[in-house]
Amino acid sequence: MASLFSFSAPMDIDVRLNDEHERRTVDVKLDGSAKESLPVYLDGESIQGTVVIQARNGKKLQHDGIKVELVGSIEMFFDRGNRYEFLSLAQELGTPGGELRQSETLPFEFKDVEMMYESYSGVNVKLRYFLRVTIMRRMAEVTKEREIWVHSFRLPPDVNNAIKMEVGIEDCLHIEFEYNKSKYHLKDVIVGKIYFLLVRIKIKHMELSIIRRETTGNAPNQYNESETITKFEIMDGAPVRGETIPIRLFLGGFELTPTFRDVNKKFSARYYLNLVLVDEENRRYFKQQEITFFRIPEN
Repeated sequence: MASLFSFSAPMDIDVRLNDEHERRTVDVKLDGSAKESLPVYLDGESIQGTVVIQARNGKKLQHDGIKVELVGSIEMFFDRGNRYEFLSLAQELGTPGGELRQSETLPFEFKDVEMMYESYSGVNVKLRYFLRVTIMRRMAEVTKEREIWVHSFRLPPDVNNAIKMEVGIEDCLHIEFEYNKSKYHLKDVIVGKIYFLLVRIKIKHMELSIIRRETTGNAPNQYNESETITKFEIMDGAPVRGETIPIRLFLGGFELTPTFRDVNKKFSARYYLNLVLVDEENRRYFKQQEITFFRIPEN
């Protein structure tokens, strides 16, 4: 994120992370089509680095203290005036009455930080972690932020039952469909089958989609946004009774996040498999099933 101070600030601030060039990065969407590459940290890791402060024009600068903070916050896009901070750690890098001469390099470390929520950038909400450097001065504070991205791994669930459901219209259509499990890691494969037990309407095609449903806020000020992550056709043409349609969907190529449920009582992001049948009169029949995504370490 860009610095929050104006161009008239008498110093430049740079936040450098010790091993940022060796770390995995993720590209995070900004406003418009631009993206920002952020280093990835894991829950429980230490965050080490240096703050480099360069005084402009070689002038000596008095200050009333320097600190660096590690902040975790949730920002609602419909409530931009408020930022809900669930993590706030601080270290003093300079005491009041100090003086900056040309260039200063100040090390910092936040050790074994519990970052209990994973970073998330959605339609109406963003959960972010950032380092914030503040230089207190008599006239005005000077601040600079540096964002990081956090992943949180989870063990595979002990119980992961298959999904079996029926959908139909009395005396017209009867379908059974099943998926091999209900919980998937982000590089997993969804495997399933669809059985046509009764077909008395003319089906034109069938499609399967993954939908992310984001819920933010609390009633009565609650917002729901649904986003189609991917959609593909699994059948073209009319099926016959007794026909079976296989499903195999590789998840690795999509921009998925883990499932989030009631994060800090501020938002949720849930995923659904949406099966849609379209008949020759363009009537749509659908069945939706919630599934769970989780993150595991990558090889």
